[in-house]
Amino acid sequence: MARARSSAVPLALACAALVAYASLYPFSDWRWPPGHELAQLLLLPWPLYFPRFDLFANLVGYLPLGALACLAGLRSGWHVVAALAWGVLAPSALSYGLELLQNFLPERVPSRLDWGLNSAGAGIGAGLAALLHGTGQLQRWQALRDRWFWGGSAGARALLLLWPVALLFPTPVPLAVGQVGPALRALAESALAGTPWAEAAQAWLEAAADVPPLGPLSEWLAILLGLLGPCLLAHSALRPGPRRIVIAVVIALTGFATTTLSTALNFGPAHALTWITPPTMPALALGLLLALATAWLGRRLSAALALVALTALVALVAQAPGDPYYAQSLQGWQQGRFIRFHGLAQWVGWLWPYAAGGWLLMRLGARHGAD
Repeated sequence: MARARSSAVPLALACAALVAYASLYPFSDWRWPPGHELAQLLLLPWPLYFPRFDLFANLVGYLPLGALACLAGLRSGWHVVAALAWGVLAPSALSYGLELLQNFLPERVPSRLDWGLNSAGAGIGAGLAALLHGTGQLQRWQALRDRWFWGGSAGARALLLLWPVALLFPTPVPLAVGQVGPALRALAESALAGTPWAEAAQAWLEAAADVPPLGPLSEWLAILLGLLGPCLLAHSALRPGPRRIVIAVVIALTGFATTTLSTALNFGPAHALTWITPPTMPALALGLLLALATAWLGRRLSAALALVALTALVALVAQAPGDPYYAQSLQGWQQGRFIRFHGLAQWVGWLWPYAAGGWLLMRLGARHGAD
């Protein structure tokens, strides 16, 4: 019997990629550090300062990666010792490589202590995963997962777990993830700078960015699709029936809580609910009702509807302009106290609907996807 795929594998890969991005951001002004030999770089320096937050973040930041790496090994049939070693050594090697690369970035400070804390965090995470395996908790989770989810749904489970992370990065419309237009325009401007057609391209890009605000109906529809899309994605992975109702309610509550948390982080706890505009609650209510009404659809039909919903969401989000409050929140994330979470939330928020669409296309194209 073929071994079921685990969501730990894609989650571990996504976690490693996000850790690498956050460690090397902003990826600019690469240079050989003056006055240093290769042997010095390989040793890594000892830090001069020990901020408490950095110590905590470096320890806790690698804990999920260590746990997921160990779980991926266990779910692949490895012996617990081999999986535990992989859960410690692979993140430790990744951390060491990233600390070495930080030598070449003027804005980053490599540290032997950071490497040690990252490795310790990975070890704690891997140890917790091995403990859960040894006590039978992982086996109980696997049995529960098999009762709730169709086979081959590891990608959908990983995407659903990443969806709240996508919502942490500010969105122009609540739950409307996937707005890559401003980033693509900035990339195009940078690529065309210094060329003979730079001025004309700049004017065209500015004209393309100058769009009117979304009307109440468009904003209402974007919020509705922002909730319905993940619910239909869950439907395509879950077995029909009451399980889908439970998960749809959990998704709705998670979206509400995460958006409230993001607003509180950006504008303060007193303004945590300012994201709720007149279209918001009716759109969320109708989105949840539609999710409940489709709870008994077949998985291929659910996948097809999810793909339509996410495509329409991306099309609407592409038309949403920036506004002063959105720009202020982006500045807070990119330049202020949220810089450590910049790569994690921003990239997931940008790419989540496209990754979900890709998984749904593969689901629809798979021969074994029939109901």
